[in-house]
Amino acid sequence: MRFAILHITLVFAISSCFKNQQNPVPNIPFDVTIDINLPSYNSLLGVGGWCYIEGYGSRGLIVYRKSVDEFMAFDRHSPNDLEGNCFLPLFPDTENFLVLHDTCSSATFSLYDGSPLSNADIGLRQYQTLFDGINSLRIRN
Repeated sequence: MRFAILHITLVFAISSCFKNQQNPVPNIPFDVTIDINLPSYNSLLGVGGWCYIEGYGSRGLIVYRKSVDEFMAFDRHSPNDLEGNCFLPLFPDTENFLVLHDTCSSATFSLYDGSPLSNADIGLRQYQTLFDGINSLRIRN
């Protein structure tokens, strides 16, 4: 029984490792911790808030506070831009911030979970987030 549980756990762990590796957005290693109480990240203090974090990933990050203790972090590099020719990173819709736009391919993506909404087959590159429950948010790949 223990062997079966270990085997199933290993299969899920390995498959989750390959999930982001199939994404065409370059996988650039980083590990950053931010203090959400700083003015730059003030929008993350409330559920539903989002902000940009420049200098990490391929084209910077967009971070979304999904719930009191859950954050989502995605690369702003569109998976539709395989060649890296589009100079504009993804940005939220003015009418609905949960929809991210790619102006070069007219693709849209969900800020809630990174899934493609239109004109795209692959979702956004997602990064791991770890929140200490107070003010420190760690983002890494």
